[in-house]
Amino acid sequence: ISGTISNPGPRKSLPKLLYTRLFLYLPELIWAVVGAVWVSDSSVHCEKTVINVIIVTVIASWVIIIVTVIGILIVFDPLGGKKTFYLTDGIDRNLESSQSGQLLYNVKNSATRVWEKRIRLLCCCIVQDDDHRVAFTSIAELFRAYFSDTDLVPSDVAAGLTLLHQEQDKMESCPKDPEEVLCHSPSSLVTDDLDLELENAAHYMLFAAAAYGWPYYIYTNPFTALCKLSGDCCRRRPTDSDITGSDRHNFHFGSILKMTGLQYRDFIHISFHNKIYEIPFFVALDHKKEAIVVAVRGTLSFEDVLTDLSADCEDLTLEDVLENGFVHKGITQAANYIYRKLINDGILNQAFTIAPEYKLVIVGHSLGGGTASVLAIMLRNSFPTLRCYAFSPPGGLLSKSLADYTKHFIVSVIVGKDLVARLSMPNMEDLKRRIVRIVANCNRPKYQILLRGCWYEVFGGDPDNFPTELDGTSQGALTQPLLAEESLMVHRSPSYNTLEDEPHLSSPPQYPHLYLPGRIIHIVEESSCSRLCSSDIKYTARWSNQTAFSSILISPKMVTDHMPDVVLKALNSLSQEHGSCTSC
Repeated sequence: ISGTISNPGPRKSLPKLLYTRLFLYLPELIWAVVGAVWVSDSSVHCEKTVINVIIVTVIASWVIIIVTVIGILIVFDPLGGKKTFYLTDGIDRNLESSQSGQLLYNVKNSATRVWEKRIRLLCCCIVQDDDHRVAFTSIAELFRAYFSDTDLVPSDVAAGLTLLHQEQDKMESCPKDPEEVLCHSPSSLVTDDLDLELENAAHYMLFAAAAYGWPYYIYTNPFTALCKLSGDCCRRRPTDSDITGSDRHNFHFGSILKMTGLQYRDFIHISFHNKIYEIPFFVALDHKKEAIVVAVRGTLSFEDVLTDLSADCEDLTLEDVLENGFVHKGITQAANYIYRKLINDGILNQAFTIAPEYKLVIVGHSLGGGTASVLAIMLRNSFPTLRCYAFSPPGGLLSKSLADYTKHFIVSVIVGKDLVARLSMPNMEDLKRRIVRIVANCNRPKYQILLRGCWYEVFGGDPDNFPTELDGTSQGALTQPLLAEESLMVHRSPSYNTLEDEPHLSSPPQYPHLYLPGRIIHIVEESSCSRLCSSDIKYTARWSNQTAFSSILISPKMVTDHMPDVVLKALNSLSQEHGSCTSC
């Protein structure tokens, strides 16, 4: 309770109390074992109430012990003070001696192994092969590099996010110029183009959502979905469609049929096969729009999460395309997998043999949207009229040259303050810098920040004015970490470099900037009856640009705005509104 996040002095005796409490887990473990043995002994005769109380107590003890052990394995940092040996190019230290260099190498390797063990523990339920091991190491390197220069615990991060949200709301309440403006006045041609793309997006979002299969269908129809699907579970699979992967009881395919409204004969290929870098997709004939639709599923499994987190950059080399550049590694490998299936297995040839006059449209949501975008780039030369609709794609996807190249055939749709659309390593570095700065210079205890933050997130109200060392100071003018920040930073992060320093001239950035694909439609919520009420929401849409997504916005809706049902609801609302205006 005493002190602040950056001033742990009043809490200097707390580690001793924690270690004392840790030793007390030994008698608790003995009690839990004895209790379990006693309960399982059938020769013990006691009142039923006493036995039930002891059973509940023993179960609670084991739950507490297991949760504590898992928490220690995941959160505890075995490196401890070794973090202070982390070095960067910007720090003037002598690394010429082999001993210092070896020490740095060993510490970095130790940190990578710690993160790799944590990831393996979290993914213990999935079968692990060589691809998984390579991904584990790559993701561990990413996390090690990102967290190596900070000394923050999860509750510090939660406090920082709470403070940033309130600070952000205060800034939004001040009158200012809109962040997203067109470089020219919106003409009727631009408006008509937006309305047309919104209508197409609303139509194709059904396919992107249907790719999630029965989990999404049951999520959106919790009371009737099982009854509707149960009638299809005993039907034989259609012989006209090529289906691969596991689909027990035909639930996935039945859900896709229900959501798209297509017939069995309209599906060319359906793949439910899922492993790292290999995600499900389906190919279907859309007679309403006269299109061959390739719909790619988004994140729905541990393997998909590993694909998302494989965020290293790799080159995308294409023939006859000058705008080659960097792309997200995991998503590119997933796109390569689907590309091989579509071309080498003759799936697209089969589709165009059936409907040669149809156009090719590729769609997907989240991870599926990113994969669909990279897949569209790969197929662009072979299918010049190709179109792609990427719903809520990840922000760190394409380099600037490729993002500009895709504006001719890709449309990205983003709703509100969607977190995933703003996720990139430079944006994460910026968020870390903002969290460290606002947490380190807040003069209130952490418990007050968290309690007030929980109240604000749930019930709303006016943002709290926590006193900070930044009061009366222009935050933009501070180019060096403040004194309190230095206590939370092991070394100066590259994110502290200012524009005036022009770091790109002296040294390459730690993370290259990657952007959203294509032209961007940003849908924002115009009005809502209250914070806890989601009815009577009105949406507006506008063409946006990359700079509007150059920073992560903190909001309770930063996750819900990414959900496929919210995206579909917003698009349907705008499409219906446009339809009613046209009829009038």
